[in-house]
Amino acid sequence: MSSTNSPPLPVGLIGYGYAGKTFHAPLIQATPGLALAAVACSDADRVHRDLPGVEVIADAAQLIASANIALVVIASPNASHAGLAQAALAAGKHVVVDKPFTLDVAEARALLAQAEQAGRQLSVFQNRRWDSDFLAVKQAIERGAVGNVRHFESHFDRYRPLVRARWREQAVPGAGIWYDLGPHLVDQALQLFGLPQRVTATLAIQRADGEVADWAHVLLDYGSAQVILHASMLVAGGSVRFIVHGDRGSLCKRGADRQETQLLAGMTPGTPGWGEDPDPLLVFAGEQPAQSVGAPAGDYRHYYAGIRDAVAGRAANPVPPIQALAVMAVLEAALASSREGCARPLPLTAAECAAWRRQR
Repeated sequence: MSSTNSPPLPVGLIGYGYAGKTFHAPLIQATPGLALAAVACSDADRVHRDLPGVEVIADAAQLIASANIALVVIASPNASHAGLAQAALAAGKHVVVDKPFTLDVAEARALLAQAEQAGRQLSVFQNRRWDSDFLAVKQAIERGAVGNVRHFESHFDRYRPLVRARWREQAVPGAGIWYDLGPHLVDQALQLFGLPQRVTATLAIQRADGEVADWAHVLLDYGSAQVILHASMLVAGGSVRFIVHGDRGSLCKRGADRQETQLLAGMTPGTPGWGEDPDPLLVFAGEQPAQSVGAPAGDYRHYYAGIRDAVAGRAANPVPPIQALAVMAVLEAALASSREGCARPLPLTAAECAAWRRQR
């Protein structure tokens, strides 16, 4: 979390819905070297109840045009991500976009080209790379706890049987569980295993009165390794977060990272207990009894510290746009697979795949 004595980087946040209020604003404020200077929101009273000293601007275009803003964070509805990012880059700003990056690969490609031409940092808020559960599994795999991974399952399951009156659950572009939770599941899988050979997916509407997919089951094919990504809104009592089987043993992580719960409870990032995970990783080495391994603490502030340092030229972008493009390619392949009923390759060029491998 260290910073320099340089003036803090002024940040403008577009959107103060769930993502902006719960994640971005608290994390920006808790990261040394960043200053939340303005929020674009039509409800100034709502923002000022939480952030009394922060300027509220009703219009996103006005925030983007402000000379006082160096970094624009986009936490607006998914369908607006590409257009707002394009406008911010055109105004000479560095840009962070909440997931999903865009609605499709074509929009993502256009933003990559624009950011490169503008010489500005463009990144996607893949905070789940700093989840305690994911870090525990990642570290265990890297140290060879299960040998070569052959089967990997990642679940984001919740119990929300009633369809809520919000855009994420309405029949609008970018809505549904795959756009909401899929980017997290996909990004973590790509970080662990790289680009899959093909994608097979089934998306479904399971809840009464549902308008968009609320169940997703996706298989990433890596040849000898198979990766299952699953998300549902009808899982009462919770489910196992990760299951991993290898040629030397297995892993099981039941409990999920607690940072979102802590943020919802009003906990300030970085205070004692932040990101701590009481649920251990279970490691089964062959026929040996299960061994409990403590999970490392998660800390989403590492993402914003990385963005701060990338803008200052001190470090690489923590989530470079080519990685965001790869996630969009998997999301798009899954949508096509579910629609067509067959496995689909990634809609990436050979040059894009090579660029992704260079920046992995």
